[in-house]
Order: sequence, then C-alpha cells, then structure tokens
Amino acid sequence: MRRYSACIEWLFAEEGDSIPDRIRRAHAAGLTAVEFWRWTGKDVDAIEVALKETGLALTSLVAEPMIALTDAANRQAWLAGLPQSVAVARRLGAPVLIAQAGDDLPGLSREEQRRSLTETLRAGADILKGSGVRLGVEPLNIRIDHIGYFLDSTREGLKIIDDVARPEIGIVYDIYHSAVMGERTQDVLEGCLDRIIHVHVADHPGRNEPGSGDIDLAQRLGWIFANGYDGAVGLEYRPTKPGADAVKAAIAALDG
Repeated sequence: MRRYSACIEWLFAEEGDSIPDRIRRAHAAGLTAVEFWRWTGKDVDAIEVALKETGLALTSLVAEPMIALTDAANRQAWLAGLPQSVAVARRLGAPVLIAQAGDDLPGLSREEQRRSLTETLRAGADILKGSGVRLGVEPLNIRIDHIGYFLDSTREGLKIIDDVARPEIGIVYDIYHSAVMGERTQDVLEGCLDRIIHVHVADHPGRNEPGSGDIDLAQRLGWIFANGYDGAVGLEYRPTKPGADAVKAAIAALDG
C-alpha cells in the first residue's frame, strides 16, 4: 500500500493550535504518517509524545540551519548544525532530512556554486553515515514560488547526486515543482528512482490539493511507484477545504 504523509505545516492546521494537536487530528483522520519543516521553535518533547501516543510515523523534517549550500562560506555552519538535526530525526524516527540548495548567488558562477553544493553534501554524508538517516536535496520551481533559487532542474539535481556519489544523499522529488518547470516525470526520472528518497505532491495552479488543478498527478505518481519507488508521498499542499474528508478526497484523487 502507498503511504501518504500529511505535511502538518498546512494540513490539519487550525489557528492557535500546536504540532502535536495536528498529529492527533491526522491520526483521527486515518493517516499513518506526517511530516513538518523546521524542528527548531517546535516542542520536540511534545511531538515525540504525540507520535508515540498515536503510532504515526514521521517521514521527514528539514535539516537546519536553512542556509545557502551554494555559498562555500556557509559550509562549516551547516555542517556544525547537521548533527543536531540528525539527532532529532533519529529521536522522532524520521528517515529523511530535507535540504534546499539555496539561492543562485550573484557574483559566483554556476560551476562555483555547484562545486560548493557538491562538496558540502559530500561532507554532510560523513556525518550521516551509519545514522540510518538520509538527506534529500529538493529542486524547486523558479517560476512561481522560489524565484532566484539555484536548483530548479531535477536532471541537474540528479547529476549533483551522482557527483556526490554517497548513498546517504539523494533527491526529494516534488511533482508540483517539477511540473511547474515543464518537466515530465518519466523523462527526468527514467532509470533514476534509486536516488529518490522522498516525494511531494500538490496540484497546479495554486499549489492546492490533488484534483484541484491540471497536473496529471495520479498518472505521474502511478509511474513512480510502478518503476520501483517504495517510499512515502508527502501531501505538501495548501488546502482550500478544511477537515479530514478533504484530505481523504485528495488521496483518492492520487490513487486514481
């Protein structure tokens, strides 16, 4: 069975509530997994209690600090923070940390920035080794949501992962970002699914729930699973309707 992970930054969220509240609502709705972004600023103790109480899995969280890995000057600060993120991921049972490449920096060539990103990830792999936690770099679209971001191409992201050449490092593939950039899933992922460690979905336009827009999400996701992906699918979308029934409808749209 496919495993769907509710991004509780947006889903099951009510004004003034807490992340543990959202975990419990996701569980009540029948979800088996959740994910969120930053762990700093959150009550990790209370999150751990809620996960144990409900039995929900945590599929991913963000590796902090969130600073540009395209800038070699940030390398030591990011590497110094990574062990803390690994420790939190292990404590909460999350197998994936998510990293963003950072912005395309003025005054530096793409080759210089790519070299910085590659070398930083390779050094990060040494920290991750043996932890049971992998790190996924996420290509993002630069047409709507992340103008100025360095890594907008899934193909380039995969080439960087090949250059890093470490099993601890892979790609987070977001179908929404990929589709906005005009990519066809089959074209960019053919023969590369072993490097995909997490998948995100949202529809377009709007980055809303599956079934609300024009992306052939069910077909793309079906191809990903048919070709060997066996990880979780993060429901990382802005809901236009509240409640569990809306989330269940979104999952039904993905299942085709």
